[in-house]
Amino acid sequence: MKDTVFLDGNSLTVQQVYKVACFGVKVVVEQNALEKVEKCHDYLLKALKNKTIYGVNTGFGSLATTRISDSDASQLQENMIRSHSAAVGSPLPKEVVRAAMLLRLNTLAKGYSGVRVATLRLLEEFLNREITPVVPETGSLGASGDLAQLAHIALAMMGEGYVYHKEEIVPSRVALEREALNAFKPAPKEGLALVNGTQMTVATACLCVIRAKALLSALEDVACLTIEALGASTEWLNEWIHALRPIPGQVAVAQNMRRKLQDSKAIGRNKRVQEAYSIRCIPQVHGAALESLEFCERLLNIEINSVSDNPLIVPEEELILSGGNFHAQPIAMLLDLLPISLTPLGALCERRLERLLNPAFSGLPAYLTSQSGLNSGYMLAQYTAASLVSENRVLCHPASVDTAIVSNGQEDHASMGLLAGKKALKAIENLWRICAIEALCASQAVDLASIEQKLGGNSRALYERVRSVAPKLEKDQVLSEQFEALYKKLFEHYTRAQAL
Repeated sequence: MKDTVFLDGNSLTVQQVYKVACFGVKVVVEQNALEKVEKCHDYLLKALKNKTIYGVNTGFGSLATTRISDSDASQLQENMIRSHSAAVGSPLPKEVVRAAMLLRLNTLAKGYSGVRVATLRLLEEFLNREITPVVPETGSLGASGDLAQLAHIALAMMGEGYVYHKEEIVPSRVALEREALNAFKPAPKEGLALVNGTQMTVATACLCVIRAKALLSALEDVACLTIEALGASTEWLNEWIHALRPIPGQVAVAQNMRRKLQDSKAIGRNKRVQEAYSIRCIPQVHGAALESLEFCERLLNIEINSVSDNPLIVPEEELILSGGNFHAQPIAMLLDLLPISLTPLGALCERRLERLLNPAFSGLPAYLTSQSGLNSGYMLAQYTAASLVSENRVLCHPASVDTAIVSNGQEDHASMGLLAGKKALKAIENLWRICAIEALCASQAVDLASIEQKLGGNSRALYERVRSVAPKLEKDQVLSEQFEALYKKLFEHYTRAQAL
């Protein structure tokens, strides 16, 4: 089947998560996984006859000592979904919610959560028919997982709350009626299995990693265009330099940039003995970010194929175990790492903007405009970039060092994972805008230096992409529209290439 991701609970990748979340790729749960799910559910029903099982025939959190009658087992799950749907604020982006739904579906497909096959089928249908719950952004502590946000997803499955159906916001029951789907009525443990996990936090991490990897590629291209626009030397890319400090990320970035600049006839014009750090140290700074990204992706590929709800049901060993896999600390920490790793790249961009806009460095008209004085050209481009860099420095403050004590002290440590995820997504978005600003200014410098025909093939392609949305600046005009148009153009091009 073309453009389909098959789920077995064990082999999902970060790239596949992005495809489903952002490009509407269909999903199918494998038959062998469904058989494991059914076996686990059957064992749970059998065990309920003579066991006290947390969250199945007891209350939740500090109410774990309260025994629930068998006749109220389903009502308990419904009540929990409604009471836990307590998030507030603006809706999370649709792609974050879709990613979380896919991740929840994949972990349930491992067959250790006690749910029915029908529950997986409904989640599958929500994804494939573009029914996306409206989920408020604030309310998760990342302790017993992303309880509030995941509860809003389960609420929509019950036909309550609101969803995006295709592009329209409608009551969930309306979307279910349109698609001839039956509303979810939870069996024992199913409410808990749907809301207890790290999936909303992990969803943000998956999107961050793909967008950040695409960003690194874009920033390499933009840096090369700036290097050519300034006529900078490339001695700092010599293989010996990086062989003598063979950190893999640094070596890879230097190798990429040598390849991208190999056919350029525009480099080396300025005859400087040494280039500024914002040029000369690109492999070192970008390479450090690449190392962090690869670490994050390795950890994520483990997490997205893990079971993170509680309690866990192991039918083959006849075990029902209470643990803490719902705690998002590992993912919260990597999400805090991402802005710290990536923000220096934006700082390099802003410093290269200074070299493009300042005639003392570029040899071009001040602020890359003719009739400087009458025209201010791209003067404010640097202001905007500097503002975004400063905001990212604030976003580097880690969320995962914070905590909260809730549920009468039963849940006495939290990861703040989703907060870390929201910060990381915002920081990466800011970096894409900084990248677009540098690309636009570098293209203007190419025009003023009359070196378009000397550009290497890689830079020529980027230059033409820039000029497809933003023509050469001849006199002052509103810049924000050009910045936003180019940001969207570059983001779409590079992220699509990275994901597909």
